[in-house]
Amino acid sequence: MSALPATKKVLLMGRSGSGKTSMRSIIFADYLARDTMRLSPTIDVEYSHVRFLGNLHLHLWDCGGQDDFYRNYLEHMRDHIFRSVELLIYVFDVESEEQGNDFSQYADVIEALEQHSPDARIYVLVHKMDLVKEEIRESVFLQKQASIVAQTGGRLRLCFFQTSIWDETLYRAWSHIVYSLVPNTAFLEAQLNVFCNMCGADEVVLFESTTFLVIAHAICTPHSDIHRFEKISNIVKQFKLSCRKVQAHFEGMVVQHPRVTALFENLTRSTAIMLVSSDPKTVHSAVLSANVRRFRTKLRAKGLIE
Repeated sequence: MSALPATKKVLLMGRSGSGKTSMRSIIFADYLARDTMRLSPTIDVEYSHVRFLGNLHLHLWDCGGQDDFYRNYLEHMRDHIFRSVELLIYVFDVESEEQGNDFSQYADVIEALEQHSPDARIYVLVHKMDLVKEEIRESVFLQKQASIVAQTGGRLRLCFFQTSIWDETLYRAWSHIVYSLVPNTAFLEAQLNVFCNMCGADEVVLFESTTFLVIAHAICTPHSDIHRFEKISNIVKQFKLSCRKVQAHFEGMVVQHPRVTALFENLTRSTAIMLVSSDPKTVHSAVLSANVRRFRTKLRAKGLIE
């Protein structure tokens, strides 16, 4: 990796009330889902800055969704807002009663983005899916997706996720987004795969240590739960918040079971690593921790971490 900082500008947009600020506060400001009820609407643009893997800096612009703000973005701040954008995250409220206005604003944003940042990637989050009955959730999502695609004539490559602040879908979407921004993920995951095999782990997962979003992972033993990483992100973050409430500093955790051990500890100042092992020879936390220390030294020697 280059030693020079790489700043990625990410726009978070959508109409007022779509849930943008709630998801940003959960991911980047350690809010619990229930605490987002007291958040006020975003005024103009609010910024979040997160460092990943030492030299990757994510600069998130949360743009207030009121109509007056969007007129200002599009008419007077067009170049400032939409220039040099790496990625756009556009949020739709699945139960919005103003779909016509929703789609009109989305189309205007896409036009401005194509003008000033034609290579930007676009992620669309269909949000508040917990309000839709589970038995029709998938069909409602697919219908909404088709309607959104139709707004731009199907000419753009869009990546869709259905999300809710009340389950792991929010972490799944944002982990995917962050993963797409991290450079050299193939090389990083190759190193994780070597490490996973070397220490006899079932799997190894690398997280950003503030948001607990998944950056990279290696799997040596298949697992049936495809959402486990997002669930783990949520659980560990809740545990970290519990530590903070009693003024304890969170540095890691070990979960032990007769047949498996999971070790979670800091790898660098900006990343944390989790090892899961069911091998009796490596199941002891001291052995896993020693393997992490060796892996840290190896990554530092290759310039992958600071």
